[in-house]
Amino acid sequence: MAIQATLEKINAASLKSDLPRMDIGDNISVHCRIIEGSKERIQVFTGVLIARSGRGVNEMITVRRIVEETGVERVFPINSPKIALFEVVRRGNARRAKLYYLRARTGKSRRITDRRRGIKHIAGLKLAGQD
Repeated sequence: MAIQATLEKINAASLKSDLPRMDIGDNISVHCRIIEGSKERIQVFTGVLIARSGRGVNEMITVRRIVEETGVERVFPINSPKIALFEVVRRGNARRAKLYYLRARTGKSRRITDRRRGIKHIAGLKLAGQD
């Protein structure tokens, strides 16, 4: 067996299976576990998914949000045990793989348009109003 196949088999045990479909341009909430001393709490970071990189265990996402007119970006490993939950808040319509151009935008040009139509073909995706 090749080395690469052996590594992928070992890493498959630590992959998360309950991830929602997250595309570039979506507004997502990332629920992080914060451990302070003996206490544990969950902190939510909500923003626009601007980049995905890597694959398998090494897959990372970059989430950007605006706090007091200042852009804040955080990079999260998708398969980390410190991440409790990923939640898709709003679907965005992006035509690029990386949305780094949003860093230079201000005001209304910073917004990503909402993707409302034409997503019925995605299997397992709940539309607004469906339970």
